Amino acid sequence: MNENKKSFSPIRFVLGVLQGMLIGLGAVLPGISGGVLCVVFGVYKPIMELLSNPFKTWRKHLGRLLPIIVGVVLGFLGIAKLLGFLLDKYPNPSICLFVGLIVGLMPSLFREAGEKGRSKGSFIALAIAFVFIMALLLGYAQLKLTLTPNFAWFLFCGFCIALSIIAPGMSFSTLTMPLGLYQPLVDGIGNLQMNVLIPCGIGAVLTVVLFAKGVNYLFERHHSVSFHAIVGVVIAATIMTVVNEVSFDQSIGGYVVCAICFVIGAVGAYLLDCFNCSVRAKEE
Repeated sequence: MNENKKSFSPIRFVLGVLQGMLIGLGAVLPGISGGVLCVVFGVYKPIMELLSNPFKTWRKHLGRLLPIIVGVVLGFLGIAKLLGFLLDKYPNPSICLFVGLIVGLMPSLFREAGEKGRSKGSFIALAIAFVFIMALLLGYAQLKLTLTPNFAWFLFCGFCIALSIIAPGMSFSTLTMPLGLYQPLVDGIGNLQMNVLIPCGIGAVLTVVLFAKGVNYLFERHHSVSFHAIVGVVIAATIMTVVNEVSFDQSIGGYVVCAICFVIGAVGAYLLDCFNCSVRAKEE
């Protein structure tokens, strides 16, 4: 009872909203995983307990997680409109900035993957995931298919968004950006378009209902293999994002700007990783 009262105190509520906004930013920014930030702020386990068994655990966790949820919504919607603008007006520098974020967070993701040790199976999982995603995206590129965002594809985007929360280290841009779905998605979210928000919401809810328990089980029982598979997915998707989204027909000045944006992204990711490590060190 006292714990619930503390959870709803004004100061704790504001702090929770701020943490939720950072998680929401992490969920929508390419290369950053909202799930990782949930781990950093110590809310990943209660979130997974709530998602896995909502009817049994909502009384236990709702008081603590309510401000987090409010913050996630505010952060997610607030940054989406800005991202849509940047991708529309400055596509190449924006993509390079995002790729820098991904590359800068790769050491952190790889370290997280090996937190409970590594085995041959871990690297086999990484290789299989890398080859599978590369083959899938290369096949898509070779066929030169024009993907038209529709209800079904936005359902898939909802799946990716939910996965970025329940699978730490997985950014929803990993698969949506190479497929050309990222910009239509963030445009739709930023402009509150119901034809985007409704299927995304349905896809996210279905993903949580169908996969939350399974993902939770995999990360608890097969942490190393699962995380290394995610590393393989991220590496393959990042390579294909550069190949498919970055224009190589630029002036020298354009290349310089892209290089600067890449470095800014990588340094920003490094600073975020340092922050993560300092938070964990204090908790331990």
